Order: sequence, then C-alpha cells, then structure tokens
Amino acid sequence: MKQVQIIAFGDPDVLRVVDTDVPKPGKGEVLVRVAGAGINPIDFKTRRGLGFAAERIRGNFPWSPGYEFSGWVEAVGESVGRWRIGDAVFGMTPFPDQGGAYSEFAVTRKELLAPAPGSIPVANAGAVPLAALTAWQALFEIGSLQAESKILIHAAAGGVGHFAVQLAKTLDAYVIATASPDNHDFLLELGADEVIDYHSTAFETVCYGLDFVLDNVGGGVGLRSLDVLSSHGQMVTVPTISAQDIIAQGEERGIKVTGLTVHFDAQQLEEIADLIDTEDVKPHISTVFTLAQVQQAHTLAETGRGRGKLLLLP
Repeated sequence: MKQVQIIAFGDPDVLRVVDTDVPKPGKGEVLVRVAGAGINPIDFKTRRGLGFAAERIRGNFPWSPGYEFSGWVEAVGESVGRWRIGDAVFGMTPFPDQGGAYSEFAVTRKELLAPAPGSIPVANAGAVPLAALTAWQALFEIGSLQAESKILIHAAAGGVGHFAVQLAKTLDAYVIATASPDNHDFLLELGADEVIDYHSTAFETVCYGLDFVLDNVGGGVGLRSLDVLSSHGQMVTVPTISAQDIIAQGEERGIKVTGLTVHFDAQQLEEIADLIDTEDVKPHISTVFTLAQVQQAHTLAETGRGRGKLLLLP
C-alpha cells in the first residue's frame, strides 16, 4: 500500500510516499480502507519537531503523520463489537503516538471509530473528527458555553474555527469571529454575527465584557484576549506551545483559562455526525490533494490562510 512517512523532522520535503505492507488488525483493532484524511496544524507542527506530539515520537522513525480519517472497514481483529466489513466509518488513530492516517489503509482501535455521517461523501468525513472534536470539547466539555453567550473565536475560518462557529450557533450564541477580509462572507454564511479583520483592527479595542474566548492562535493573541473577557468569562486556548503562559496570566487576573488536548469521544462524534446530517454543521473542504501531493498540501496548510479543511485522498 501507499503511505506517507517521514524519517526525520523538517520542512515539507521530508514527507515521502512509500510502499509498505498493509497492516493487520490485532485484538480490538479495525483495519480501514481510507477514503479521506484531514490535514491539521498538529500534523505539520509534529513534522517540524514542535510540540508535545513531536516529543512523543522523537527518534521513532519512520513515522506516518495524520490522525483523522474516514473510509470503510476492510478487516477486523478479535473482539471488535459492532464493526463489520464494509461499514462506513470515521474516526482517529491513537493520538498522539500512532498517526498513520496519510495512508491507503489505517489500523485503529475499535473505540476510536464512529459511523460516518450519511449525508456527505465518505471521503469528506475524513476532514471532521479531530478538528470538530477539538471545537466541541473546547466549547462544551473543557469550556461551558451557555445559550446566548457572547463568544470570540480566533482563526474562525480555519479547521477548528469554522466548526466552532457552527457549534456555538446551535446554542444561539452571539459569535464574533476574527479572520482576514476574504473570509468574512464565508463566516457570515456560517452564522457569525460579527467578523473582525485582524489585519486592520485590534480586536481588544472593539470587544469587551465577553463570556467566552476560543483561542486557536495562541501567543500574543491569547494574552491580549484576556482583556476582552468579563469578570466571569472563560477562555480555552488550543495551541499547546503557549498555553502555560496564557493560563498563568489568566490566574494572576482571576480569569479562568484552560488548555486543551483533544481526545476521542465516540458519543461526541456521533452527535457531530447527527448535526452534519441535519445540516446544522457543514464541513467545508477548500482543497483536495492526493498522497503524492502531500508536500504541497503541508506547504499550503502552514501558511495559515486556509478556509475550512484540507483533505488528502489516497
């Protein structure tokens, strides 16, 4: 089978498509013929050797990136419960150590899968699990977004952000989004109530007294976001590299700030699939690549100017 691998950390040119054996599922594991694999910031940060996931795999090469995917059950090991050959599924590989979604076939544990939503192509569902679960857990599990709250979402047109906008609107939250001008119409169509051009406007000069901030950027943006929250407000910051600094600053000011490392939850993913099937949430895929184009895909992803998700099609 074809699989993307790296043998060292580095720029996109360390990504290679190689021929390797199709893995066999062990006890409690499922082999999936991959229809689509989503590309996320954790993928290129890990490839560059940055962040906690990179520390976990350091020296464990060759390694195949990619954590979210969709496809059809190809084979099952012992004790896999509900899954049958031919089932359309989406889910994740064991995060953060295993990776392997950038591949024609991927093995994962039985509990890391859910039935794919039936209203969209199976391949497109591969762009959903990690990003949508990150948004869900930020808003509803780690955070506690309430109905009709006022929320600021940074990088709102990106993978996590565009899901977060739509999930927040299921609670009739008032959503303020930051994005570049070419993404304003896109976000308004998703339901955002206001969109701020971060190039021309400092968001902290026009936002105040908010209930919630979802920080998908980190660093200085996360620190400045403390200024826009009310005394009872809360922030969830997603980038791990700057999370501790932002959390510490929040503690000094009496503001609840929490970092987030996504984890798989089948019930949450099934609820997200239901929202997709009712069209309350619409995954947006801006560009599709083949495995052979993975270097170009990572180059584009690292610009941070994408809209929605990028998808690899084996």
